[in-house]
Amino acid sequence: MQLGIVRGISYGLFKEPDEFVPQARALGAGLVRAYIYWSQVEPRPGEYDFHVLDALLGQRADADIWLTVCSSSLWATREPSDFLPPSPAKDPGRYREFVRRLVEHAQGRVGYWQCDNEPSNVGLTWAGTAEEYVAQLTEFHAAVKEADPHASVVLGGCGYDVLSSPPGSAPREFFAHLTDAGRDAFDLFDVHLYGDPAAIPSYVDEARKMMRANGYAKPVVAGEFAGPVLFEFPEIEPVLQQTMMAAFAEQPPATQSVDELQQRVAQDNPERRALVSLYERAGELPDRLRMFLDGCPPELEARRHRANQRQLVQRAVLALAAGVELAAYWNLAPEVPGEMEPYQMMHLLFGKLVLLEYEGTKLTRRRPAADTFALVTTELAGATKATKQGERYVFTVERDGRPPLLVLWDHRDAFDGEDQPPVPVSVAWSTEGATAVDAFGAPHEVEVDGGTLRLLLTDTPVLVTPTE
Repeated sequence: MQLGIVRGISYGLFKEPDEFVPQARALGAGLVRAYIYWSQVEPRPGEYDFHVLDALLGQRADADIWLTVCSSSLWATREPSDFLPPSPAKDPGRYREFVRRLVEHAQGRVGYWQCDNEPSNVGLTWAGTAEEYVAQLTEFHAAVKEADPHASVVLGGCGYDVLSSPPGSAPREFFAHLTDAGRDAFDLFDVHLYGDPAAIPSYVDEARKMMRANGYAKPVVAGEFAGPVLFEFPEIEPVLQQTMMAAFAEQPPATQSVDELQQRVAQDNPERRALVSLYERAGELPDRLRMFLDGCPPELEARRHRANQRQLVQRAVLALAAGVELAAYWNLAPEVPGEMEPYQMMHLLFGKLVLLEYEGTKLTRRRPAADTFALVTTELAGATKATKQGERYVFTVERDGRPPLLVLWDHRDAFDGEDQPPVPVSVAWSTEGATAVDAFGAPHEVEVDGGTLRLLLTDTPVLVTPTE
């Protein structure tokens, strides 16, 4: 299994592209995923600028590269924008030439090319129909293969909007069309693994079912995984829905340009008012919601960090057990240095998942989950397969050239599961000894006696290695 990290959605858009690949590699990431926009590469018709791509490739540091290419342009697309949402090209031939030149310039140094992201999230990450996306995906695939036949084309990510919605919903119907009409225009199916970690096997299976329904099978990769996120807690959904409805009470702009977003940061608008109101009521909010707010009490901040660390291990192992061989954590760091504006929905939903923070203009400050990511990449190095034992969350991970690894935890509520007492667990064991470490990097006591491994288990994953 190869573990990677996403660098966010705006590399080189709001500031000059900075160094991040060495920092990701220092955490053990074998792959980095970044976004690049048509507006960055071809700002005016026929005028190409590859400095953002060159800045990325120049710091490669032996990492594989996954580029999500967004068709956002102020002149070439139906909805003018240099950021989000991307929309269909006015001239498919111009789009194909842009992609071909981009891939050609990379000279084989980018292994994965993705056509936009989460296109079923219409109005936010794609301003078009499923039919229009497939038409553009077809041009994208042809251009990539012409410029670099060895590169893989990744279908736009299948997100939580699809996986959490019932059969027949608009997002599911969108992807049903993609997997049917677009079957010949991609190599890898990208599924985004948010929500309850226990649902990961079913999410991966859903992706495979979509393809099987159309008579084929292709590898499933995870372009994003992380947690906890607000969607995991149904009991806070009423407050979250109320906040989101207030935030989007007015019709949002059809497109969001870089300049418009920078101007809107401190402006009065429904989104900001809704989030300010939420923060003003922080003391009345359930702790499960409050822990996602900036400036929450230290004990809640620490609890969220621990949940983040636990889930990082759980999600990686569950994805491996489901046959996912490439998974990228969301995400590495804030988009830009400086104090973040907390009164944005995206910050509330995902802002605290970052692994690193800026110190000045450098990504040097590790958050607790960064150490857990480094632990996971070390322990899963060479991992080829994970097999679940029985009904418990007990997995045997096979590793090339290394002894198998046992990873186990007791599945509990992501917020207060840690308050429950540990449970004794016994597992068959074939060696005379074992060493163990938990998701926080702390040694964990285990006992081997007569072919049995015994330990006390909580919701914190324990990674056990056999010793003679």
